[in-house]
Amino acid sequence: MVPIQYYLLLSAAIFAIGIFGILTRRNALLFLMSVELLLNAANINLVAFSRFHGNLTGQTFSLFTLALAAAEVAVGLGIILVLYRNFADVDVTEAATMRW
Repeated sequence: MVPIQYYLLLSAAIFAIGIFGILTRRNALLFLMSVELLLNAANINLVAFSRFHGNLTGQTFSLFTLALAAAEVAVGLGIILVLYRNFADVDVTEAATMRW
């Protein structure tokens, strides 16, 4: 059996990579990928604690998180398409200049 500390270390590393990606990237696609890394790090924690405690609650919440991630990607890609159509670029700093 793998100790829970290994899962927590993996989750912390993936979460740190996701935070680094959000703070340093200006491309909207890379921004969405970083958010997905954050959600996957949370999923690893939920499943690891679920296995550690011997119940399925964490795995159930993990399924809900996956559904939330799929919805987030659908909305995010729609926003990226509007950004590209209006500005011919997917730079997230340009979104502050959007007008009706």
